[in-house]
Amino acid sequence: MGNSSSSFTEGSIHDFVVKVCQDVSLDIYKGKVLLIVNVASQWCTNSNYTELAELYTQFKDKGLEILAFPCNQFLKQEPGSSQDAEQFACARFNAEFPIFHKVKVNGANAAPVYKFLKSNKKGHFGGSIKWNFTKFLVDRDGHVINRYGTTTSPVAIKGDIQKALGDET
Repeated sequence: MGNSSSSFTEGSIHDFVVKVCQDVSLDIYKGKVLLIVNVASQWCTNSNYTELAELYTQFKDKGLEILAFPCNQFLKQEPGSSQDAEQFACARFNAEFPIFHKVKVNGANAAPVYKFLKSNKKGHFGGSIKWNFTKFLVDRDGHVINRYGTTTSPVAIKGDIQKALGDET
């Protein structure tokens, strides 16, 4: 991937490597539908994490993966370490989906995966993420299908997830 923002519109999500405890190539998710979310433990967590966990339980066997990226760029609502964020989500909400290392989603130091997501689906603020719990739905080939704002609950996009999975029953 080059330095210009236009280069981020090409390829697929599978071209990126992100951090958990070590680097993880997103090509392990080829063939899966992805819901990618920037999360924070100190803002509207109850409904978001609860609903994300419900969606994951309901659709993981049909090919859905939820990828959560803690971010502290919005009123410092994810102040702890990456491990703190993971422990919070797992202990309080039984989150079984991966919680990656903290990232920046806006600005010059935004994670490349977020530059890709934003360049493929701009929101009301253009290429910027407005707030915590912005959601991106990615198809099985790694292409961004849709972007949902912070106020769109995870359950509200259930129909779009089913459609992406080919499970519209």
